Amino acid sequence: MKTITVPQGKKVYFSSDNHLGAPTMAESRPREKKFVAWLDEIKEDAAAIFLMGDLFDFWAEYKTVVPKGFTRTMGKLAEISDSGIPIYFFVGNHDLWMDGYFEEELNIPVFHKPQQFNINGVSFFVGHGDGLGPNDVGFKRMKKVFTNPFAKWLFRWMHPDIGVRVAKYLSVKNKLISGDDDAKFLGEDNEWLVQYAKRKLETEHYDHFIFGHRHLPMEIEVGENSKYTNLGDWIHYYTYAVFDGEKLSLEKYEPTH
Repeated sequence: MKTITVPQGKKVYFSSDNHLGAPTMAESRPREKKFVAWLDEIKEDAAAIFLMGDLFDFWAEYKTVVPKGFTRTMGKLAEISDSGIPIYFFVGNHDLWMDGYFEEELNIPVFHKPQQFNINGVSFFVGHGDGLGPNDVGFKRMKKVFTNPFAKWLFRWMHPDIGVRVAKYLSVKNKLISGDDDAKFLGEDNEWLVQYAKRKLETEHYDHFIFGHRHLPMEIEVGENSKYTNLGDWIHYYTYAVFDGEKLSLEKYEPTH
């Protein structure tokens, strides 16, 4: 379990599901600018920042090539990381094919599975959330394709212009798999991340479970002194979670200028 200490007056921030580049680069740019403005504000009191997946609507790395665009986001993340504020990145189902660029260029560790953190003595279990729990079957099938060594090898041998086109196509297929489920609350008994959290609690206690993926802001009690928080998204809700060293809250970003 990784340990983070939050100094007096500092906070830890959690954000997910920006899907930058969707439906087009031009159409997502206002959302990107809003997200960068948020990063610029929170850097003043951030002890750590968690980016919980699907920052990009697609991301695919070659040995010497990464997708074009996202300059404002990359520049701000580089600035924050260079200032000494740790950033933790969790891949989502749309940006699975990360392979060293964030670590080498931005000094940002990338996680492909959920992780445990102790933050000021409070236990957190955090991850993007795709493929967890008893349902989410479509994403589980698609993830097997994305993580298949042969598929990854085949992709690397494509010309980047072709590979990016394939990545965009697969991104659209991801959306088709989820259908309308991302747009509505399924009820506590049918929310698979709620069920997943409750099963985890059978073997070990966590004070907080934090996930993205569902695109819906949610705060649900899953056990005694244990809460599941879904971060929503930066498409419709512009929501994020903040931990002040004692309490976790789900908030909506409203630009100050």
